[in-house]
Order: sequence, then C-alpha cells, then structure tokens
Amino acid sequence: MKRYLTIDGGTTNTRVSLTVGNTVERTVKIPIGARKSIDSSLALKSALKNAIRSVIHDSGISENDITAIIASGMITSEFGLVNLPHLTAPVGIKELHSAIETAKIPEISSLPISFIRGVKTVGSLDATDMMRGEETELMGLFDSSYGECIYVLPGSHSKLIYTDKSGRITRFSTTLTGEMLAALSSGTILRDAVSLSCEELDTNSLEDGFSYALTHGINEALFKTRILKNLFGKGESPCYSFFLGAVLSSEIKTIADASVNTAVIGGRRQIRLATAHLLERFSDKRVVVLSDETVDSSVTLGMIRIFEANI
Repeated sequence: MKRYLTIDGGTTNTRVSLTVGNTVERTVKIPIGARKSIDSSLALKSALKNAIRSVIHDSGISENDITAIIASGMITSEFGLVNLPHLTAPVGIKELHSAIETAKIPEISSLPISFIRGVKTVGSLDATDMMRGEETELMGLFDSSYGECIYVLPGSHSKLIYTDKSGRITRFSTTLTGEMLAALSSGTILRDAVSLSCEELDTNSLEDGFSYALTHGINEALFKTRILKNLFGKGESPCYSFFLGAVLSSEIKTIADASVNTAVIGGRRQIRLATAHLLERFSDKRVVVLSDETVDSSVTLGMIRIFEANI
C-alpha cells in the first residue's frame, strides 16, 4: 500500500496530510503560510518538520514507509520554499507531472520533496491570470463524465476554471470573493448586519440580493443589507443571504453566460451551496454540486494523481 505525505501550502495556513491508498488518514494544519515567509522561511521549515514527525509518529510508521512527499500551492511561490515559474495554459495532468521539481530540504525531511508548479494564462489583461494550488484541487475533482465544463472553486480567491474534455485547463479567472465577504462583513458599516458564521441560507433573500445587484449595482445592493436589518427588521439569515447574493452576482452572471453547458461546483461549502442554488435558479446550465467529502480530499488526491500520472 502506497503512503504519501502531501503539503498543501496556502497564503495563511499549510496542511500536511498522510494518505494511504486513496484515503486521507491524518491531517495537521500549520498556522504559517507564504505570507509569514516573506522575510524568512525558517519558521515554515521548522513547522513542517514537526508536522511531518507528528503525522508519522501518530500513524505508527517510519519515514522509510513513505512513498513520496508531494507539495503544491503558494509553497512554490517566491515566498515559499522553492520558487517555480508557472506553466502556461493549456495545461493538463501530463504537463503538470512532467514539470514536477524535486528538491532535498534536510531542514524538513531526509526524503526529497516533489513540488507541483502553478498555472498561468497570458494575453490581454482580461485573459491573463495565475493560480497556485487550484490546479491540484482541480485534478482531484476531475471526472471525464462532465465533459467540457467550467469548474467553480469558491474560496478566499475563487476560481472559474474552463477545461476541455480531457481535463486540460484552457483558461480561468480569479475573483476575491472570500476576501471580499470577510472584508465587507468585518471592516465596514455592515459589520452589525452580516455574520459569516451564519449557517442557514435563506434562498429567497439570496435571490433578491443577486437580482438587486444586477439591476442597481453591487454598491447599492450591499448597503441595502443594512436597510434590511435596521428598517425592515430582517434577521441574521435573510441579511446574510441577501449580502451573499449581491457579492456573488457578477460571478454567477459570468458562469451563466459561459459557452460550456456544465458547471461543476466545489470549494468552500458556504459559497458552494449558494452558487449552486443561484445557477440552478438563474441559468440553464447543468449544475453538478460536489460533496463535502470529495471537496475536502481534492487537493491531496489531486497531488497524488499528478505525481502518479502516466506519460
């Protein structure tokens, strides 16, 4: 049975997981990412060493039992451990596999670490973008039965990724959806009207926020969230849902207008369900909503798929 250690390096956090077969057995989250490594990577290296030791020890195995250590995400950026240039789309699993860079970092482990590159598109401003980490997430989610489609991966930086029938990334775009939700709900006058911890989705209010933003613009729609709370006496769920619908409005319209027929929705659960509902209500797309289990293991399994890809 193959055992892999995977390192998912984000901007804020890093996750180390042990996978046995196709099952993620253990994961350790480290509150250190690329942002904290801008001046020095020493803290990240030390934290990774300790996390790897912990995962191995808790699993009752030794380092010699590990097939490989694989890493992706911001850990391959200029603020990570190994600065690797992006691959230029179109890119599929074979190109990602061929471009793996393996390095020995003894401060972390005696085993070499295989780093997966990010992907970029190049052209005019609207056609140029970049990603680090979402390419592995995508490869963990890919299913050939979806055909040519758009993968919607909500998160701090949401991605709309267009793929061909073989799962090759052809183009993509990035929005600051997650960061925008966090910033607006904590750093503006909407702070007392919106709670991101709200788990209940009011679908009518979600649709109202979406439609209002399309008609009147997102700025006006966002302030209406405060009006709903203070003058209409609306509760937590309607206010949050209207706010979410407004923030998602442009993204949903982009997906609805896309030339492909299928939208596959992964990423953060809170935004995933709202995105799926709005697309089902306001577009003629075939909408595939992925399960929590599939999404949670996608980055780890994507790294392994890329590492094991047959050339």
